[in-house]
Amino acid sequence: MDRWQYLLLLGGCVLITLPLEFFGDGVYRQPMRLLRSLAPVLVAFFVWDAIAIALHVWHYNPKYVSGITVPFMPLEELLFFVVIPLCGLLTYSAVNAVLGILRGLRDKTADRSPQ
Repeated sequence: MDRWQYLLLLGGCVLITLPLEFFGDGVYRQPMRLLRSLAPVLVAFFVWDAIAIALHVWHYNPKYVSGITVPFMPLEELLFFVVIPLCGLLTYSAVNAVLGILRGLRDKTADRSPQ
């Protein structure tokens, strides 16, 4: 079970934030916007990790990763660069949508109050 912890944690992050998709315009419903948002993060941290691994600055404990590798790193690390920013985008989008609704309610209330 230990070797699946990282993947399970990432899956849990996606599951917990998945309902946030239903607030506002959503994130998954705008795939090109999502890709443009995630690509710079993915590229930057992939290069960062590749350099750090090549220079032996850090490594991954095989006890806690699945053993599936992509160039230079465990699959889990690459997925981290997608999942965590995705969860952040979902959270930002949902908070922005809720704040927009609250602003709209406040404005309607202000319009109805006597001047």
